[in-house]
Amino acid sequence: MTDSPNQFDHQTFLKNLTHLPGIYQMINDNGDIIYVGKAKNLRKRVSSYFQKQDHSPKTKVMVSQIHEIQVVVTDSENEALILENQFIKKHRPRYNVIFRDDKSYPYIYLSEEDYPRLSIQRGAQNRKGNYFGPFTGSTAARYSIALMQKLFQIRQCENSVFKYRSRPCLQYQINRCSGSCVGKISQSDYLKDVELVRLFYQGKNESVIKALTERMEKASEDLAFERAAQIRDQIIQLRRVLEKQTVQGTGIDIDIIAAGVVEKTAGIFVLHVRNGLVQGSRNFYPKIPQDTSEEEVLESFIGHFYSVSNNEVPKEIVTNLALPNESELATIVGQIRGCQVRLAHKVKTDRAAWLEMATRNLSEMLGAKLATQQHTRKRMQALMDELNLDKMPYRMECFDISHFQGEQTVASCVVFEKGQAKKSDYRRFNIEGVEPGDDYAAIEQAVRRRFNRLVKEEARLPELLIIDGGKGQLNQAQKVLEDLNITDVTLISVAKGSDRKVGMEQIFFPSEAIATRLKEDSLGLHLIQAIRDEAHRFAITGHRGKRDKQRKVSVLEGIPGVGAKRRKAIIQHFGGLQGVKRAGVNDLKEVEGISQAIAQTIYDYLH
Repeated sequence: MTDSPNQFDHQTFLKNLTHLPGIYQMINDNGDIIYVGKAKNLRKRVSSYFQKQDHSPKTKVMVSQIHEIQVVVTDSENEALILENQFIKKHRPRYNVIFRDDKSYPYIYLSEEDYPRLSIQRGAQNRKGNYFGPFTGSTAARYSIALMQKLFQIRQCENSVFKYRSRPCLQYQINRCSGSCVGKISQSDYLKDVELVRLFYQGKNESVIKALTERMEKASEDLAFERAAQIRDQIIQLRRVLEKQTVQGTGIDIDIIAAGVVEKTAGIFVLHVRNGLVQGSRNFYPKIPQDTSEEEVLESFIGHFYSVSNNEVPKEIVTNLALPNESELATIVGQIRGCQVRLAHKVKTDRAAWLEMATRNLSEMLGAKLATQQHTRKRMQALMDELNLDKMPYRMECFDISHFQGEQTVASCVVFEKGQAKKSDYRRFNIEGVEPGDDYAAIEQAVRRRFNRLVKEEARLPELLIIDGGKGQLNQAQKVLEDLNITDVTLISVAKGSDRKVGMEQIFFPSEAIATRLKEDSLGLHLIQAIRDEAHRFAITGHRGKRDKQRKVSVLEGIPGVGAKRRKAIIQHFGGLQGVKRAGVNDLKEVEGISQAIAQTIYDYLH
């Protein structure tokens, strides 16, 4: 596959994508997250979207809209699963299945009362007590509670049952409960077992494991080998089942910021944690002066980032670097927030895990960025060599025409600098005063209007001008450059081959009668295709917008060959516009005065 019209270079992206687990966010050209997914192997999973041919129609449409993919690397697939759930709930991407019930990942709830009970909790956490988790499913949560029962015999029964028991239940008979409901254990001893459960779920499990180990050794000394084996298995199972996630904390608001500079390229990764949940991440690539230190980049970023009004300032900011002016910076940020803000770089437990995640993602994004830059430089160098250009084409412009049977003609001009799209310089031209369908005249008008303005404003001219079309379009553009006495712009046109297959493009030069063909795997050709496809996308978008604007007057107006009389007959025949849109060519043909050709024209226009 080659670059799609939306300009996402998936080949370069996949080439540098990690094999680690994590989540991926697909983003369209408006910056909207359209899909969030998880993966055990990010490269393998994301590659499947571009390599398989049997996708559903929904997936094909989604892939066609990808403009960028961002990833967040996690320690395990389970963490990715939970992070995916949190991102979907926050961003509600268009192509994700959004469940409308209140279910979420389960927690273990340890109540706060005289004899606390263990239970599974979903949804709002508004009762007094401790919540541990989340677990990746109810099965893991139930299994965890069962293990707690075996090891510490903590009750699970409802309070309505607990208060009115007169004799021990079956759980006591099978050694799953200590019988606290009928006084079989003192409250102090029961609370000691509860404290061990609490410590274990909080991750302070060394003392718990040590106690279990001592029990196992004691059972072994007493020659109770079966009991010792059971305790050994319980220790192993507990270590596996209890999955304390690094994407889950304890109800705190923190931003984790990792900054770095590699080969003069600066990168910043920001991880937003709100109420103990990872709510999202953002990547930044600031331009920096030469010899700027990483600490200076980070300090400047924090000051700028939190001065922007729409960026929320959390109570705590954790960084991957020690800043020389850490306390002063914290004071400045705190003044913005209106209260004290803690700035730290030496952290433990959850914060350390989040910082490790941010640092790992910073490394991944900088590696991918550098690989992309190197790939872009290679494509530009290949283009210069393969087209025998005198100099590197740092600025390139490309023109394309879009219309529907000659109507609503729009020309696009896209600009690439250093091999990357510069959308702020894009321009569209509404073509007027030319014969419908005359692409030669449309190109001539667009190029003339564009270069007249560049010359008048003494703006920078492109080193390479690309025209989407054949020799005829090229001649019209050459005429404009000659009229304006522009001689330092290299001009080429790109036409699809005879069978219109990608990779078979023909490249025309003004001074050569025979087209040049580049190899299908040529990096220079790939760059030309990318620029041409972007011009095509931009032209089509403009044309559709113009057509939709006219449709607000009448959807059927503007269709060649369909006047007021035929429009009236069509509406009367189908009873309304929706009926017309649902009609096929044969249905349209049944309308009085509508021929096969006009029916086909109407159908094509509406679809």
